[in-house]
Amino acid sequence: MTHAGIELGGTKTVVAIGTPEGDVTEEHRYPTTTPEETMATAVEWLRKRGEPAAIGIASFGPVAISPAHPDYGHMLDTPKPGWSGGPILAPLAAAFPDAKLALDTDVNAAALAEAHEGGAAAGMDDVVYITIGTGLGAGILTGGRLVHGVMHPECGHFKPVRAPGDEAFPGVCPFHGDCLEGLASGPAIEKRWGKPAAELPPGHAAWDVQAWYLAHAVLALTAVVSPRRVIVGGGVSQAEGLHGGITRILRKTAAGYFPQIDADPEFVCPPKLGQQAGIRGALLLS
Repeated sequence: MTHAGIELGGTKTVVAIGTPEGDVTEEHRYPTTTPEETMATAVEWLRKRGEPAAIGIASFGPVAISPAHPDYGHMLDTPKPGWSGGPILAPLAAAFPDAKLALDTDVNAAALAEAHEGGAAAGMDDVVYITIGTGLGAGILTGGRLVHGVMHPECGHFKPVRAPGDEAFPGVCPFHGDCLEGLASGPAIEKRWGKPAAELPPGHAAWDVQAWYLAHAVLALTAVVSPRRVIVGGGVSQAEGLHGGITRILRKTAAGYFPQIDADPEFVCPPKLGQQAGIRGALLLS
């Protein structure tokens, strides 16, 4: 019996078969469309490869991951059009009634994968993974356990200290305007500067603003959960020099209070697993 993983992202979805140790045997990547179409594509692809013994689902959020939640297995109110209330577990349970299902966030899954062999925080039990793309979120591994609560961490929706000169930008979050996601996600960059992040050159003023917001996010997370390492991933994170910019502002703002920030030159670092972090984490969940 195979193990399967599904990484459900705001822009793309990945479905794979592999091992419970996170090794991918075969995968399929496709656009995230409607909940029904997206989940049906995953089910159809898996059916052609046999009945999985277990399926780990790493989903964008907010999503009800606690079995005690009344909407368990469904997407909650989300900025992504058409996905609020969308079923995630039900189509899989109907298609594969004997499979064990495990649901968590995409960022928690990525944090788990990067803490395993080959990852940027391999062997570490206290890790934060921040992703910046269509949305902005963070997964938290502390004491070797992924952090959950009534929902799950929603680090993209706290209000950061405004970057100097950026006070007028209203933000793009439909719920909070100028929360972290509203100020530093991919759509926020495009709205503020008139171009997507991929089209902005190194040295553009956008990257100083971006580094400011992410440094303050890392500082807040360090103060709350005290990680040994913070991994910053997602499409926007691939900009040249961004991790170094975050580190410079973080060290200045932290003012020497948190020893791990100054002691580890890779305290803020890119993921080593790249685009494989989420799907490998999904397999680890299985």
